[in-house]
Amino acid sequence: MNTILEVIDLKKSYGNNEVLKGVNISIKEKEVVCIIGSSGSGKSTLLRCLNRLEEHDSGKILFEGKDITDENIDLLRRKMGMVFQSFNLFNNMNVLKNCTFALCKLLKMDKKEATLIATKHLENVGMGKFLNARVENLSGGQKQRVAIARALCMNPKVMLFDEPTSALDPEIVGEVLNVMKNLAEQGMTMIVVTHEMGFAKEVSTRTIFMDKGVVLEEGPSKEIFTNPKQERTKEFLKRHL
Repeated sequence: MNTILEVIDLKKSYGNNEVLKGVNISIKEKEVVCIIGSSGSGKSTLLRCLNRLEEHDSGKILFEGKDITDENIDLLRRKMGMVFQSFNLFNNMNVLKNCTFALCKLLKMDKKEATLIATKHLENVGMGKFLNARVENLSGGQKQRVAIARALCMNPKVMLFDEPTSALDPEIVGEVLNVMKNLAEQGMTMIVVTHEMGFAKEVSTRTIFMDKGVVLEEGPSKEIFTNPKQERTKEFLKRHL
């Protein structure tokens, strides 16, 4: 499998707070990589740097071999779909329009074609019966499934998930994780910041443990969860498993 994304010595600070202290990771096509670690370890900042929601201070991010700072930002975000913990849906639009809006606005697609694409992806995440539903009337799990469908409509090469279940009630976390598991089985390249240790262990091919702005340990997920090498990783997993 080819390397699709490479992060080289990435650094990011907010004032005097150094959040990323020289991060190095590489992601291959069709990999599912989970990033775990305590709050404040730099996980979400790293993810947001990957599609330039945050601009890094130094280092490089190469996507398909090209520096992302040389890439048109709208084109980059089409190739790298992102799902947020807070859904980020348009509450003044119904489910279908949430998914067709970018297709029509950014890709200049006609409404009929956009509707076909959006409907297909909404059906694939189990939201086909809710095309005309108002977003505000949906449960958190339903909103997140719409958000995943919306990202998939742009036909991305990589999907970024920033703690996609953290805002959900425990009883509906499973419906979102099942959608993500299905995506993984279909070969979607995924980078997932998560506190869902079961998902990381069972679904991801590789797990990265971040601590205080650095990658402290990484490896095959089964290995990280059954035989971590670093004491901080052991402590973290002991608390969360």
